[in-house]
Amino acid sequence: MKHWLVKSEPEAYSWTTFVHEDGTAWTGVRNYQARNNLNLMQPGDQVLFYHSVSEKAVVGIAEVAAPAAPDATAEAGSPWVAVALRPVQPLPQPVSLAQLKADDRLSELALLRQSRLSVLPVRPEEFDAILALGTK
Repeated sequence: MKHWLVKSEPEAYSWTTFVHEDGTAWTGVRNYQARNNLNLMQPGDQVLFYHSVSEKAVVGIAEVAAPAAPDATAEAGSPWVAVALRPVQPLPQPVSLAQLKADDRLSELALLRQSRLSVLPVRPEEFDAILALGTK
């Protein structure tokens, strides 16, 4: 099992909406590196759900429900893909970007090194550290 982080602006698509809809196809990714990460995702992989822009915090845990398939919002024949995600649980308390930056265990976290990328890998020890921060 691998671990990932996906980013969404809460004003556009929030954790609350994601939970209410009981999951979604993660469409609209138009960056090649993020697309490559989507292609690596497999059912059962754990995913941190990050509210970007206004909140800047990890707010929940999702799971990959189905592997990458053509993105229905893209032109036919394009290289863009989407994965199906489903909610697992909210974090007891959000983990802010400031907390992520302050924790030495997360100094190599992809979110901190490639902040503009919307789909990022997370190492298992980073995933565990973030969960620990969210349950303090």
